[in-house]
Amino acid sequence: TLIGTVDLKYDDVSYATVHQSAFLRCGMMPVQPIKELWWFKIGASEERVYYYDPTSVDAALMKRARRSNRDNTSLEIYPTQLSDEGEYKCRIVVWDNTGNSTEPSVPISKEARMMLKVNVPPEKVEITHLTSGRNLSLRCKSEGAKPPADILWTKTSPDGVETEIPDLAKTREIEPAGELYDTAEQIFYQLEENEMIAKISCVVRHHNTNTTIYKNITFVSPAIQNALKVTIQRFAEPVLYSSIENQDGRDNKAGLVKISADPGFKVPYNTSVTLKAAAPGVFPEPRYLWWVGDQTGIAGRELHIDNLEEDKSYYVLAENPLGRVVLEVPVHITTSDYSQWNDSSRDGDVIVDDTTGGLDTGAIIGIVIGALIAVFFIGFAVWYWTIRDGTHVFSPKKEKPHTIDEETIPFRSTEKPLLRTISTQTLEGRRSRREPSI
Repeated sequence: TLIGTVDLKYDDVSYATVHQSAFLRCGMMPVQPIKELWWFKIGASEERVYYYDPTSVDAALMKRARRSNRDNTSLEIYPTQLSDEGEYKCRIVVWDNTGNSTEPSVPISKEARMMLKVNVPPEKVEITHLTSGRNLSLRCKSEGAKPPADILWTKTSPDGVETEIPDLAKTREIEPAGELYDTAEQIFYQLEENEMIAKISCVVRHHNTNTTIYKNITFVSPAIQNALKVTIQRFAEPVLYSSIENQDGRDNKAGLVKISADPGFKVPYNTSVTLKAAAPGVFPEPRYLWWVGDQTGIAGRELHIDNLEEDKSYYVLAENPLGRVVLEVPVHITTSDYSQWNDSSRDGDVIVDDTTGGLDTGAIIGIVIGALIAVFFIGFAVWYWTIRDGTHVFSPKKEKPHTIDEETIPFRSTEKPLLRTISTQTLEGRRSRREPSI
């Protein structure tokens, strides 16, 4: 730009990135001796930024401002702040004698105005998702950029090939946040049958600051350790199967299905148990299905079992569009509380120890029967030897014969009284036989 007899070289608009250096050009062609240099920021009033007098003063009225090393008149600001954006004016006073060395030099003042635009790269990028089967709803949000950032979506195959996702159904929103802007874009994507994707990326590009940010969602299928491919009647195709007893619990690999039990996998008789499934790092979020035996499956992360009475194995399916696995979850009874079935074992509120030296009911019955048999054989032996030796153990008294009217004979039972025992079958009969609810 030509101003009077002095050329001032400047840019109408200059761009800078926040926290970096801003350069405002205001140079002379040809270079002439400087009497004074002023820089102002134009607002409601002219705010002095910098002043230079070659004879005495080189003063930065704004601490972050200085004369550029490129020439003696341009201005640099470092580090740039968003508040530095605006209109600036440079004023240069030079000595000019119009080439006549015999005449005294005349000070000539020249001015130029220019705009400084400060760009801000995205401060934060977040991606959220919702899944339903093979349908994905992904939302990517770029926050705190100036001007607003652009967003595109790519997918990467397991062999590392990245391609832009075409023909996406998407919506975009740009919201001002003070002097900055938030950009959000939501897409709807359906996974094809047997489609293998390693990750989907939200790519945020801010051309003004040459900034590119990737926010990735990595696809991970559920996994288990020591898996076997087996056929389960519930499913049309074979699935990967294992037991929690074959999971070491120390592997933190993403995707491993983990099962926890409250209060534990081994519990006392008649205890309620809650089983919980989790698969950290799996995407899309898996669905879970629990079942026992041939009962109808229960969907959800948790399974509540009421009043467990016997050892049982429960099964859980973890499945997402990339794969599915089945884990067997055995739950064991550690003790049996027989006192709840035997009324004689309770004395008020005091529970009587009915273990009989560690023998169970069957053993006690066996001992009693053995003792009766032994008594029988001893009695038979005594009788036999008495007959053989011709002696009588008992000498009954001789009584006179008498007649008994049959109608007056009192009732007498010749049968031995029954031995009252509590058998295993009796205990089972008194149990409340309920299947655990799942």
